[in-house]
Amino acid sequence: MDLPVYMLYAITTLVNTRYSTIRQIILSSWEKLRDDTFESERTADAIVLNTFQDLERQFIELYEKVIGKKVWTVGPLNLYNKDEYSKSLRGNKLGAEKQEIVFNWLDSHKPKSVLYISFGSLTRKNALQLMELGSGLEAANKPFIWVLKEAEITPEVERWLSKDFEKRVQQKGLICRGWVPQLAILSHPSIGGFMTHCGWNSILESISLGVPMITWPHFSDQFTNEKLVVNVLGLGVSLGTETVCWMPAADDETIWVHWDDIEKAVQKLMGEEEEAKAMRRKATDTAANAKKAMEMGGSSYDNITQLIESIML
Repeated sequence: MDLPVYMLYAITTLVNTRYSTIRQIILSSWEKLRDDTFESERTADAIVLNTFQDLERQFIELYEKVIGKKVWTVGPLNLYNKDEYSKSLRGNKLGAEKQEIVFNWLDSHKPKSVLYISFGSLTRKNALQLMELGSGLEAANKPFIWVLKEAEITPEVERWLSKDFEKRVQQKGLICRGWVPQLAILSHPSIGGFMTHCGWNSILESISLGVPMITWPHFSDQFTNEKLVVNVLGLGVSLGTETVCWMPAADDETIWVHWDDIEKAVQKLMGEEEEAKAMRRKATDTAANAKKAMEMGGSSYDNITQLIESIML
């Protein structure tokens, strides 16, 4: 997600400030963002949401009833990106060499066989948790592509990756350091699952492309989003965490999710049991509904048309 200017300023101008101070400033910025959102909702004539009617109809209808205003659902907006160049811009554009490595690797795998792992732009994990995640992926023995943020790759993590882990999993896994074009990767035929932090953009992209999920929420609405994916839609497997863990301190050694729970979740989502197959079928059906919503005569298409007409009146 794009951060408001005042949050970017707080982060970029206080890089040398104590961790606790930076954390408090960011939390205060989130509070301001929340308050601004509530005020905008209160004063708006209508609400426009990046979702579609068939995905969460009962909640949209309840929301309209509670706020007493029209709610226009106009998504999934990522389906507007129909060309490869547009898809490549979601998550920043890869360099040509790195892009070739990533997509050649994906091309070498069977359809729906690869687990994609990425946790958005704001969340961070300490070294021990990253190693625990790696152990779970290795034990599950399923193909995976794992995106690690540069801020997470401490000297300790880099030593673990380059001297040990990457060599052991080189036949099964690909580690991507830094940004990747998420939408293009999720669109690849070899992707069969997505381990996600449950940010709304990531969830909607995964849903619209027919990719079931392993859910690992970290903060804010991500826990509610997880319940929609797992409990309501039946499109995901939860890792079971209920702890806010989005920005650990430098000396934090907490392990929130253990390797064996990660292994079980990967096996459950990516395996060949009937439950996994049923989840994949449901994901395919939900993706078809998402595409219909954006086509002429679909709910989102009609809502966009009516929204434009209402503005022009």
